[in-house]
Amino acid sequence: MDVRFAAGFGPIVRDDAASRTFYRDDLGLPLHESPPGYLHTNSLGGVKAFALWRLTDAAQSTFGTAEWPAHLPVPQAWLEFELASPDAVADGERELREAGHEILVSTHVEPWGQTTARLLSPEGMLVGLSFFQELHDD
Repeated sequence: MDVRFAAGFGPIVRDDAASRTFYRDDLGLPLHESPPGYLHTNSLGGVKAFALWRLTDAAQSTFGTAEWPAHLPVPQAWLEFELASPDAVADGERELREAGHEILVSTHVEPWGQTTARLLSPEGMLVGLSFFQELHDD
C-alpha cells in the first residue's frame, strides 16, 4: 500500500443546523450542497499533517492537565484550520466567540512556535484555528 495524502476529512454530523452554521457560516468554509443534506467542498488545500493525538496530550495542550474535563464531551477527532497569520487566529477566535462558541483555549503560542486557539465543534470534535509558519510555502 502506498498512501500519499489524506483525501478527505469531516465530522459525522448529528445536528445538521448546528454543523451547517458552524462550518459554513461561522468558519466561512465554501460548502456546497449535493445531494440534499451533503455539504462538501473540494476547494480547500490538502492536509499538511495527519497525526494520532493522544487524549492526554490534547488535554495537556488545551487545559494544561493530562485529564480531559468531565463536563465536556471527549473528542473523537481533531481538526485544525490553518489561517494566514497569528493575528488572523486571534481575529478568528474573536469571531467564533461573538458567534456564541465556547473557546476552550484562547489564542496562544505553543512551545514549538504554532499560534493556536481551540474549541469543540457541534459534533464534539476538537477544532483548532492555527498558524504555523513551517506549513506555509511563502
